[in-house]
Amino acid sequence: MDLTILRVVMWQFLVGVVLAAAVLGVFGRVAGYSALLGSLTCAVPNAFLALRLMAPRRDPGAQALLRAAWIGEAGKLALTVLFFTLVFTQVRPLSAAALFAGFIVTQLVAFSGFLMRHGQEQETDNSNGS
Repeated sequence: MDLTILRVVMWQFLVGVVLAAAVLGVFGRVAGYSALLGSLTCAVPNAFLALRLMAPRRDPGAQALLRAAWIGEAGKLALTVLFFTLVFTQVRPLSAAALFAGFIVTQLVAFSGFLMRHGQEQETDNSNGS
């Protein structure tokens, strides 16, 4: 089983918490929790998608995986919209700049998955005697 997806989600949560702590230390309480909410608005829907893709299916074929990906992506989008709606309507005071910074930085962590995957492929190539 490829654990890259789970590793990326774990790193998203970790980076979100570290970013929120740094923003809290530099800009204060409102910016700190706003950055944390932005990070969670990104990481929780991504975790939903990851779980949809990693969940065992009765049909192991490509069609079932594609269906799981579509449902996962639709759920991810719906959760993201829901979380942003809840944050903007329920949280006062709020730092929009910190919220979006947390969201964007956490989303950028997803690109690290490409690097992790590339590193795994290189290790596999080297271990095959190539």
